[in-house]
Amino acid sequence: MKEVSKVLNYKDKEYKIVFNLNVMEEIQNEYKSLDEWGKLTDGSQGEPNIKALIYGFTAMLNEGIEIDNEENGTDIKPFTRKQVGRMITDIGLDTMANTLSETVVASTQSTEKNV
Repeated sequence: MKEVSKVLNYKDKEYKIVFNLNVMEEIQNEYKSLDEWGKLTDGSQGEPNIKALIYGFTAMLNEGIEIDNEENGTDIKPFTRKQVGRMITDIGLDTMANTLSETVVASTQSTEKNV
């Protein structure tokens, strides 16, 4: 596993999306396992579970904000689930689901850190 971050552009701002152990722990606490959450979000059994998708993106975006706040001494507020739902709606469900999937897969393919 490696920490992977991607940049998401939304309303003329850049947001870091991070998938790391902190995000994995949060998802496991909510969905019991990453596999169960993955099945809900990958859309392989029909449409993706929107609650699970929003939950994962909220965790990933807020982890990025926390890292930026620590590294840059900023005090950016975390996103609410409603805000993330609006973001997904504006950007597009397919685009956001693909971004989520790409970030998770890239993170779990290696032990090297890539930020």
